[in-house]
Amino acid sequence: MTRLAIFDCDGTLVDSGATILAAVAETFALHGLAVPPPRVCRGVIGLSLVEAMAKLAPEAAPADHIRIAETYKSCFFRARQEGRVDEPLFDGVLDLLDDLESDGWLLAVATGKSDRGLKHCLESHGINARFVSLQTADRHPSKPHPSMAEQAIAEAGAGPGSTIVIGDTAYDMGMARAAGAGAMGAGWGYHEPDELVAGGAHLVAEAPQSVMALLPELMELLDD
Repeated sequence: MTRLAIFDCDGTLVDSGATILAAVAETFALHGLAVPPPRVCRGVIGLSLVEAMAKLAPEAAPADHIRIAETYKSCFFRARQEGRVDEPLFDGVLDLLDDLESDGWLLAVATGKSDRGLKHCLESHGINARFVSLQTADRHPSKPHPSMAEQAIAEAGAGPGSTIVIGDTAYDMGMARAAGAGAMGAGWGYHEPDELVAGGAHLVAEAPQSVMALLPELMELLDD
């Protein structure tokens, strides 16, 4: 049986929150919009860009949400060119990847990032080749739609009942449940544990170091 662990990226693999908030602030200033509070901004991390901007600027028209998302992309790309992007791995993530692989799990990523953004992020940490499937917002509807998880499962040759999604937002948990996979909340990320549970998390790990110990319980829940 092929077992697959699908990771979210921002807030799960890497701590990119400060960079994302800075890009949002620059974007909204360029559009003459009030910058949402950090708590509100963190709440939309994990959504695809247009959906995120629609939540952050509900007063704007749908066409404006697309323009705001394009401005955000430009701001983030400029920040990367200028060396202002900081996306460190969370402590314990590398050990978790090692442990999962040693235990026979395949690894994948499903993220609201673009192909280019994800590639740069993973390659900067030297972990790109560890994932058998990379699914991004460039080719899928926004989470919590199950499309990204379903494609990763298909590419890995796994099944929903032997797949878990590890993510820090309610959108990740909703995606996992919609795909029939296990939903493990990453309690070290940007949504609070109660938000993860409300979003469908079977279990919530406080830190990457806690995931392996919770896996047997999660797999039992999927068997029920």
